[in-house]
Amino acid sequence: MKMIRWLFALLAVAALPGCATVTTGPPAGSPVAHHGALSVEGGKIVGAHGQPVTLRGMSLFWSQWAPQYYSAETVDWLARDWKVGAVRAAIAAEGDDGARQHFDRELAKASRVIDAAVANGIYVIVDWHAHRPYPEEATRFLTAIARKYGHLPNLIYEPFNEPLRDGVDWSRDVKPYHERVIAAIRAVDPDNLIVVGTPSWSQDVDIAARDPLPFDNVAYTLHYYAATHKQELRAKADAARAAGLALLVTEYGTVEATGNGPVDRESSEAWWRWAEANDVGYLAWSIGDRDETSAALRPGTPVSGWGEADLTENGRLLRARLRAAAEAEAR
Repeated sequence: MKMIRWLFALLAVAALPGCATVTTGPPAGSPVAHHGALSVEGGKIVGAHGQPVTLRGMSLFWSQWAPQYYSAETVDWLARDWKVGAVRAAIAAEGDDGARQHFDRELAKASRVIDAAVANGIYVIVDWHAHRPYPEEATRFLTAIARKYGHLPNLIYEPFNEPLRDGVDWSRDVKPYHERVIAAIRAVDPDNLIVVGTPSWSQDVDIAARDPLPFDNVAYTLHYYAATHKQELRAKADAARAAGLALLVTEYGTVEATGNGPVDRESSEAWWRWAEANDVGYLAWSIGDRDETSAALRPGTPVSGWGEADLTENGRLLRARLRAAAEAEAR
């Protein structure tokens, strides 16, 4: 059904006055060409073929602080050289210089990332990157995305990045927020995948599993930082999975939850093994050149064409992991 909607939308675009070119499907051999539209079945994210899909990729940094990487060149490079199957546009909603104040500017950034993801045949998560609820602004932004791109199978929505922990309750606070925003998205785009956050910085997936959202094609995000979060958080995730929730790690780090500290390779490997064994996709934080160990790029790194000297220890580890996983999946 999703593919049929997509084809009809392409025909409609081609028929518009002044439309000189016809958009074609995803490039042959690309992740979207292989898997098609994603959905949730049996507690897992699956492709149009009905088999589980493990998305692997990178999240961009906060859009207002690393705008240079919200570019076609960056997404092209990640798809070609890093072999990502998905990218995440972390559209800033916090602070006084993000999408709430500069709607058109941030919508243009998201659009550049989406257009480049579509051109490369990879998936793209549009993340409303906030710690506090802004339902009106989130609805306005994500429905604008839905109207522009909701006919494409590449698109994934993330309406609330990381709800806070203290004083925040899933059933009382976060679930009603999601119900409001998701209903608005579904009125425009009835079937693309939506991935929702939970309290405690998107770690309370086990609590959400006791009172899940009443929508189809909804997964729950799990965020972790390998040097801080270990088996205890995986146990919470396993409880959510056992209750029937589909999970997608839309943000993780190889370092501490502060975004700094040393790279914890042992814990990172344990998390990767868990994710692969359970068909749970994972996107790393972050493509940015901030002076912190979670950044993949060194300060001043250009938007593409990165060599080893441009990458941090974290960046080198993530690139090697993504390339190796892509090669293994291709065999």
